[in-house]
Amino acid sequence: MGNALEKTAEFTPEAYLAWESEQSERHEYLNGEVFLMTGATTTHNVIGGNFLVALRNGLRGKPCRIYMADVKLRVETSNCYFYPDLMVTCSADDRRQPLVQSEPTVVVEVLSDSTAGYDQGTKFAAYRQLSTLREYVLVAQEDARVLVYRRGEGVEWIVHPYGAGETVSLPSLELNIPVDVIYEDVDFDSL
Repeated sequence: MGNALEKTAEFTPEAYLAWESEQSERHEYLNGEVFLMTGATTTHNVIGGNFLVALRNGLRGKPCRIYMADVKLRVETSNCYFYPDLMVTCSADDRRQPLVQSEPTVVVEVLSDSTAGYDQGTKFAAYRQLSTLREYVLVAQEDARVLVYRRGEGVEWIVHPYGAGETVSLPSLELNIPVDVIYEDVDFDSL
């Protein structure tokens, strides 16, 4: 997600989906409330694109699909629809759904000053309810820092921090991605 959300209206899930399909801008849905998503920075786009390419290269030939920014993720138990920056689903049921996914294995959010609290709080609380989710990845923009929250036993989530020169491990996808690849072409001095 780009910058902060602006609350716009209240809807039922069905009314939201119908209304959202006619909008030129994206809106997330949180238990009846609809919030406008605003634009992303160029750094956000570079990081998201780098992560997408790394995932795509690592998952080539596997039954998983990667979606970036414009595909909705349904969290039914929280009555929410989100637009994660990236999500990976290996679900056959999800592959049959053209607009909304609901069984991701990995969700990635690129943090910004205005959304970090939302991504680490409200969104993560909802995402944790997804039984298929194994890893939730938060990627900083201001420095080379990646946090991977990995599902432990029961309801426990364990954070695994990574920095420059290290390699992000995503065991659920059997992938390792160098942090330097995620931040390729990012000029931290210009931020």
